[in-house]
Amino acid sequence: MNHMLPDFPRILIAGTHSGVGKTTITLGLMSALMEKGYKVQGFKAGPDYIDPLHHMAVTGRPSRNLDTWLMSRDVCLELFGHAFMDSDIAVIEGVMGLYDGCLDGTEFGSTAHLARILNMPVILVMDAKGMSRSAGAVILGYKHFDREVKIQGVILNRVRSERHYTSLRKSIEENCNIPVLGYLPFDEEIALPERHLGLVPSVEQEFSKSTYRKIGNILSATVDIDVLLSIASAPNSLPAFERTVFREIDKRFHFRIAVASDEAFNFYYQDNLDLLELYGAELTYFSPLYDKYIPADIKGLYIGGGFPELHAALLASNTTMKESIRKAHKKGAIIYGECGGMMYLLEHLVDFKGKTHEMCGILKGATRMENKRQGLGYSNVQAMHDNLLCQKGDVFRAHEFHWSSLHVPEGTSYAYNVSKYGDKTSHPDGLFTDRVLAAYTHVHFATNPNLARHFLQTIERA
Repeated sequence: MNHMLPDFPRILIAGTHSGVGKTTITLGLMSALMEKGYKVQGFKAGPDYIDPLHHMAVTGRPSRNLDTWLMSRDVCLELFGHAFMDSDIAVIEGVMGLYDGCLDGTEFGSTAHLARILNMPVILVMDAKGMSRSAGAVILGYKHFDREVKIQGVILNRVRSERHYTSLRKSIEENCNIPVLGYLPFDEEIALPERHLGLVPSVEQEFSKSTYRKIGNILSATVDIDVLLSIASAPNSLPAFERTVFREIDKRFHFRIAVASDEAFNFYYQDNLDLLELYGAELTYFSPLYDKYIPADIKGLYIGGGFPELHAALLASNTTMKESIRKAHKKGAIIYGECGGMMYLLEHLVDFKGKTHEMCGILKGATRMENKRQGLGYSNVQAMHDNLLCQKGDVFRAHEFHWSSLHVPEGTSYAYNVSKYGDKTSHPDGLFTDRVLAAYTHVHFATNPNLARHFLQTIERA
């Protein structure tokens, strides 16, 4: 059955390339719209976890990921409509440059592909440092590269003066016939701090909310928000789609799952959590850093990714928490850990300084932080053994991003064979037992909702 969505007001903030200030400008626009009284629903193109946390800190609403490589066209439309609900406007932050995707020369995974699927206007952000009249040439190239992508406006970043802005605007508007909506002036005080996995998550930044407001106040004065709203609200019909994720459920599960959530573990797709709840599971949250014990009466544990390496000493010192997880495991609880969650479930974690920290010891082995990235990108995953998420032979799409290396006993069996997309090589991943699965592989359940159902069925049978 085909479903139709109303013409939701929506805008997509894209960049000419990575590092142009998409996130800063997206957060500032969200803040400015919130100050005007709008209910803003945030989205992030691609598989990133950190930017959505910043969106949520500004809007007060969980931000969602939309990825045209991980998900089908119909799923992107369904998740967009599901999340919009009672909001007034959707603001989507792009990934990398507008046309950058999965590195195979196609549009899949790109901001442009998502813009076309959602039939939405694009506001292009460009870093104007060191440019004047050349700005017009850059924007003209982006305009003509794919004429089906609706670039409706430009916002310039790192503008040094009004004179600089006037020169940039004149070049773009006279040569490209695209309005320049405004600019963000160069200001080191509003730069968002970064580290090895990207931006520092909002949950770790005390200054975040005041910084968001400051950026929003600046953009309210330097960007024409009313024109932006007009562009977002122009009639742009959304295509029909088939619902496959949040559909009627004929099977419900009645048990509690404990979800780790604090500064060390906060990488979750909100739609994953929503889908588990749709099937009837009750999610209860706990902190491996600060709580003494896991919640009572749980049948499952879900420990997502994050930064356990930066909080390893505190995780190691919380012995009552580790022991409560070990006891739950011995009593039959099902445990699923992704990336950082896997690092916590192993015996040891060796941090960037070479110091060893004792973790839970549910699984044999250790992880070691390295001085360069160890894994990044989309992947095709094939199950080599039955496990908590799927059966032997099942295939699905996923991604990984980590700076640690895994060290396990010789002869260890793995749940998955992982082929990095665009690469002919493959590698094993996924440590598993009959009640535990822990892997570097990050999974979005909307890729294949059977993964969530299989996970819940496994818990039910335990």
